Amino acid sequence: MSDNNQFKDIKDNGELSDGRVVLCGANAYEQKYYFNKKFSKLPESIQKELHIICVLFTEEVGGLFYIVFDEEGGVSLETNADSDDIYYDDISSGLLIGEIRRNRAELLESLSIYYRMAILGEKPEDLLSEFESGEE
Repeated sequence: MSDNNQFKDIKDNGELSDGRVVLCGANAYEQKYYFNKKFSKLPESIQKELHIICVLFTEEVGGLFYIVFDEEGGVSLETNADSDDIYYDDISSGLLIGEIRRNRAELLESLSIYYRMAILGEKPEDLLSEFESGEE
């Protein structure tokens, strides 16, 4: 589902108020999933994997969960909850984010490269030389 009304902090263009771009997210309260249409050219298998990651996160921990790109193309995993949500577990959310980062490191790195090339317009040779020199 791509209904921005369920994700009030995401603008129509998929951006947050601070200019970062949301790739996807899930909302445990309304049992909704958001996928930014700007990334519809990602392979369907990747889109499905992202959907699974987001939904499973909110099923296990609750609250809201987003996968977000920063201005330089870095990927962050973010979660928050309503202040009155007694079921949301900050400790579990931090542990699960760490687990996703470890188990899906290659996917997250690939998403960053995709964003930097497709959205930010960086050249592949620049990215290649950066990775070869160990800057990333």
